[in-house]
Amino acid sequence: MNRESAGDSALDQAAKRLDRAVAQLEQRMAARAPQAGEEPGGLFDQDRAKLADELDKARARERALEEAGAEASAALGRAIAEIQAALADHDAAAEEPVPADQSEEV
Repeated sequence: MNRESAGDSALDQAAKRLDRAVAQLEQRMAARAPQAGEEPGGLFDQDRAKLADELDKARARERALEEAGAEASAALGRAIAEIQAALADHDAAAEEPVPADQSEEV
C-alpha cells in the first residue's frame, strides 16, 4: 500500500486519493465539454432537442387545459342562467294572484 506520510491515517489517505481522482475527472470533463457541444448531434444538442420536445408537449397540454377550462366555464355560465331563469319563473308564479273562483277551493 502507498503511504504518503507516516502520520496520515488510512482515511486521510483515501480522502486524498479521492480528491486526486475527482480533480482528474474534472480536468477530463473540462477537456471533453467543448467537443460534446461542437459535434453535430453531440450531448448538448441531444439535451437541447429533448428539452425543446418536452416544452412543445407542455405547451400543447397547456392549450388543451385552457380550452377545457373555457368550455367548463361556459357550461357553468349556462347552468347558472338556467337555474336563475327557473327560480325567476317559480317566483313569478308564486306572486301571481289566484283567481277569485279558485281562492274558495283553497
